[in-house]
Amino acid sequence: MQLYGIIPALVTPFDAQEELDLDSLRWMLDYVIEAGVHAVFVSGSAGEAFAMSIPERIKVFETTVQHVAGCVPVGAGTGATTTRDVVTLCRAAEAAGCDYVSIITPSFIKPSAEELYDHFAAAAESVTLPVLLYGNPARTNISLPAELVARLARDYPNIKGIKDSSGDLQLFAAYIRECPSDFRAIMGRDSLVLAALMYGGVGAISATANIVPQVLVKIYDSFRAGDLQEALRLQRLLNPLREAFSLGTFPAMIKHALRLLGRPGGMLRRPLKPLSGADEARLVPILRNLGCQV
Repeated sequence: MQLYGIIPALVTPFDAQEELDLDSLRWMLDYVIEAGVHAVFVSGSAGEAFAMSIPERIKVFETTVQHVAGCVPVGAGTGATTTRDVVTLCRAAEAAGCDYVSIITPSFIKPSAEELYDHFAAAAESVTLPVLLYGNPARTNISLPAELVARLARDYPNIKGIKDSSGDLQLFAAYIRECPSDFRAIMGRDSLVLAALMYGGVGAISATANIVPQVLVKIYDSFRAGDLQEALRLQRLLNPLREAFSLGTFPAMIKHALRLLGRPGGMLRRPLKPLSGADEARLVPILRNLGCQV
């Protein structure tokens, strides 16, 4: 399997009692697949994996695989603070039938380069699935140096790529330059999708694709068709929505936008709260500018 294109990092819907709402998850899967995305990804940052138990995350893996039924590849976020939990989640994702896993750097702690190497190596050894490393230093305060990523990719053939949310295009380019030729660099910062494609990236794992998947797909398709002017127009149109992640506590803006649009993104888990009235007032014109009916 080769990952490419637009991959929504899906929210995890919760009901009013903060329990998993799997029917709404199924609705969201149908919605983004109908919009033409190339794969799906669950139990990541936008999916509030940080707020979920291991059994809940496994239930999301299983539900997603069963519902998608092979229409597109399914990715599972299997990151956790301890290597032990990452291995448990990776094995569960493989048992559920997921097509790949993505592992974010640990949070709260700040491992050394060797500790990070051992952490990802143990995960890669635990499964036969393709593994995506995931760097998001704004969330974890840990960067993944290109030399460490290249070493892991050389030593473990199933470490196939990285989702890079650093926002550092020099680092993104270094991953492409330093890693094996079949290594897949995937953008995790939605404001840089077109830039990543131009640098040699293969696509994006996108949180804004919960809201406007068709815009992300059109950026990718326009680039592939050689219509850089249209791809740039759409990227500029999308960027204010990515900047709106600062409204509330992530991923509150995404779920609030889905609610405004009448889509079942579900509730947040406390202590996260919906956007304030003032933040909603800032979000509405952004959505309207993207052609959303609010």
